[in-house]
Amino acid sequence: MGVLVTDPECAAAAGEDCIDEEIEDGEILSFSVSGSGSGRLDSWLASVADGFSRSRIQGLIKAGFVYLNGTQAKRANTQLQDGDTVCVHVPPPVPAVPVPQDIPLNIVYEDESVIVVDKPAGLVVHPAPGHPDGTLVNAILHHCPSLAGIGGVARPGIVHRLDRDTSGLMVVAKTAQAMASLAHNFHKPGGIRKIYRTLVHGCPQALSGTVENLIGRSPADRKKMAIVRVNGKNAVTHWKTVGRYGALSLVECLIDTGRTHQIRVHMASLGCPVAGDATYGKPARDKMLSPVPQRQLLHAFSLAFPHPAGGREMAFESPLPADFAPYMR
Repeated sequence: MGVLVTDPECAAAAGEDCIDEEIEDGEILSFSVSGSGSGRLDSWLASVADGFSRSRIQGLIKAGFVYLNGTQAKRANTQLQDGDTVCVHVPPPVPAVPVPQDIPLNIVYEDESVIVVDKPAGLVVHPAPGHPDGTLVNAILHHCPSLAGIGGVARPGIVHRLDRDTSGLMVVAKTAQAMASLAHNFHKPGGIRKIYRTLVHGCPQALSGTVENLIGRSPADRKKMAIVRVNGKNAVTHWKTVGRYGALSLVECLIDTGRTHQIRVHMASLGCPVAGDATYGKPARDKMLSPVPQRQLLHAFSLAFPHPAGGREMAFESPLPADFAPYMR
């Protein structure tokens, strides 16, 4: 068996802080061996480290990124013992330069500083493992080649994002000055106003309210987010019910913060999960709907921000997409 732990000594051996947050490239993962006869290093690590194949583990050992009890591991077949600590330094990838691709874009507004787009569900925002191209970034670069390099190689112009299966409004920076201005306002209370609309199962007990707590990586499942007591980030969602449609309710959410999966986690905490949400929802309830939702029914409905050049207030709305319609009759 293995337990993911925080191990400062192991981290020091690899030259970085050991963190127990989202498993991403560039982090250090530390595991404690529990039980005798755990077997060889590469096989054991592949069994306890989610997302790592045995061949990748072997490559990391060969490249010197795996430490056993604070010392760089030399051989993949090293036999582990009860109480051993294994630390994996996951090297960051060399960012690939996204290529322009002729992908249709629904451009709501554009000028010399910004582009506001209405992102469809199913479109990934920027290249990532498993999605090297075919993203919003690839489409934006085809539409606006001068965007390359604004704000970084891998995510040019991107100051915020939506989940792949969340639809709606996004603003993209076209200049370095716009990038800095938008980024500042996204981190400033009230600087950017984002309102979402979502169809949820059931109906909240009150007509409106606010959810405020900490959201962080779930201790039980590191691929999910959860409301936590420690090691989380403050998350605030103001919500109100704006319609009832049989077993579903249409809820409007104004968010003060933009944490990963924030609305989906907060609505689930109210006992009214987002319809079609495969991660935080109720699949049994989804199957009772006709048609069965093919994605989480969450839409970035409204976006307002001060223009990076001059500060005039810009406000946009996007109508609910067609896949909401069958449930709102």
